Amino acid sequence: MNTSAVTTPAVDDLSVTVVGLGPMGRAMAGAYLDAGYRVTVWNRTANRADELVARGAVLAAGVEEALRANELVVLSLTDYAAMYAILEPAAAALDGRVLVNLSSDTPEQARQGAAWAAKHGARHLTGGVQTPPSGIGTHEFGTFYSGPRDLFEEHEDALKVLTDTDYRGEDPGLAALYYQLQMDLFWTTLTAWLHTASLAHANGIGLSELKPLATATLTGMGQFLDFYTPRIEAGDHGGDVDRISMAVASLDHVVHTTRDSGVDPALPSAVLAAFRQAAEAGHQDDSLTRLFEVFRR
Repeated sequence: MNTSAVTTPAVDDLSVTVVGLGPMGRAMAGAYLDAGYRVTVWNRTANRADELVARGAVLAAGVEEALRANELVVLSLTDYAAMYAILEPAAAALDGRVLVNLSSDTPEQARQGAAWAAKHGARHLTGGVQTPPSGIGTHEFGTFYSGPRDLFEEHEDALKVLTDTDYRGEDPGLAALYYQLQMDLFWTTLTAWLHTASLAHANGIGLSELKPLATATLTGMGQFLDFYTPRIEAGDHGGDVDRISMAVASLDHVVHTTRDSGVDPALPSAVLAAFRQAAEAGHQDDSLTRLFEVFRR
């Protein structure tokens, strides 16, 4: 077999390579198989491909073979460092390829990754997937994309096999940025729920009793976003509805309740520290939205 020849399938050829077969990569390869694509897969641990091969996927003998098999290459890896580690030894096979990198990383890493791909003759789209593996293959969830618009539009049908698409602009870092914005909200919110659940459990309150109360609080957050967003955009931090000083007192009670319950108070203490920073800067009579400015500094 002459592996030095570059094979570039036609645009309308329903074929794709998926590199990385963790739960997300396996779900993506499976979605392409369901959609009638000819799918080539590669993973360091080859037996992760067994089920996909049984369904018709082709397991490449090496990453270079996987790259040469198709123009469209979907990367489902831990981060961009993993991309370099896996693809650098096979860089000669990158020429003419379209890398859709759905690995999580920072905006700057995405920009550097796009430049690295271009150096090797490949074109790069950054993606930020907003669903667990169970949502792959549906349009219930979306994926942020950024990079050359013409490249996105050329391959949008193939990308929509995975999820709905949300193109954010030419800058390769934008999809990663929007993804990290979502992750910031997701992790801090879910961590808050786990901390609250620990506090409830320490006081003999079952999670089944707490869950509807927490759900109601989280559901109501949309109203707070609707109320505060235009005020933040207008730079209006007036304390007509709430005040930093009130938040400091309330959070102090939360911290003491947590500590008295034998639960680690580090999480609410960190939030209290942010409010105290605002108060010490002379904003004790302002709204909690003043933290928008405090965090930016």
